[in-house]
Amino acid sequence: MPDELLRLKDLLEAIDGVGAMLRGISFAQFYADLRTRRAVERCIEIASEAWRRVPNELKPPVPSPHAAELVSIGVLMRHEYRRVDANAVWRIATRSLPEMRPIIADMANRLEADFREQVEE
Repeated sequence: MPDELLRLKDLLEAIDGVGAMLRGISFAQFYADLRTRRAVERCIEIASEAWRRVPNELKPPVPSPHAAELVSIGVLMRHEYRRVDANAVWRIATRSLPEMRPIIADMANRLEADFREQVEE
């Protein structure tokens, strides 16, 4: 399986994990629960790194502002972790990632179909 497909699958797993962790909770509950905040931050960090490593030629021709936000917060989490804002994490977790998911799933499906065709040849 190509690395690009593995990265996209990692991204989808991180997005789905965030969705599962935050299902049915409010921002106040999220903010009050350090364990959930850290777990969501880790998933966002993984998603950021995975997206950063997907080759540009596979990404949509018009970049999503959500993608830029995801990469930016990933850099912040890795290098300036004390500056990570819970509001920004919540916004990315509840808006950006869910809006990116169908695009990423489509990319993964197309790449997987191409891979299967190559294997069958």
